[in-house]
Amino acid sequence: MNAREAIRNSIASSDFIVNAYLGDLTDAELLVRPVPGANHIAWQLGHLISSMKVLVEAAFPGSMPALPTGFTEKHSKETASSDNPGAFLTKAQYEKLYAEQRQGVIAKLMSLTDADLDEPAPEQFRSFMQTIGDLFSLQAGHVTMHAGQWAVTRRKLGRKPLF
Repeated sequence: MNAREAIRNSIASSDFIVNAYLGDLTDAELLVRPVPGANHIAWQLGHLISSMKVLVEAAFPGSMPALPTGFTEKHSKETASSDNPGAFLTKAQYEKLYAEQRQGVIAKLMSLTDADLDEPAPEQFRSFMQTIGDLFSLQAGHVTMHAGQWAVTRRKLGRKPLF
């Protein structure tokens, strides 16, 4: 196994968690906040989808699938407090966009050499990642961190722990 394959496997593990946690949730349940002031799953999904595109395209412009016009703005810090169902997508729409962006991440990752992973990360992100390898490794960790928050929402909704 090489570094790219190891990163791809980490991403696949995080996607397994995401799919398990989303599996039995309804569109309405994506808008439930576990506690006041916490972000709901719909906003977090949009944030994760946007982040995948923004991070990879910062290093490799034009390499990721397009998102619907205004998508990133609809999932910005300014919209995190919205509980308006009309401001967010359905679970199926999020799942489709998530899969498309994930495929873009994996395709770009697998097109690189292991040596490419040692190249510097984009300057604007170097406070929390130093290399292109870090950028792709973050694709798993970022998603898993947010999905961990969904476990609390699931418990609030009466779901039993999955893991």
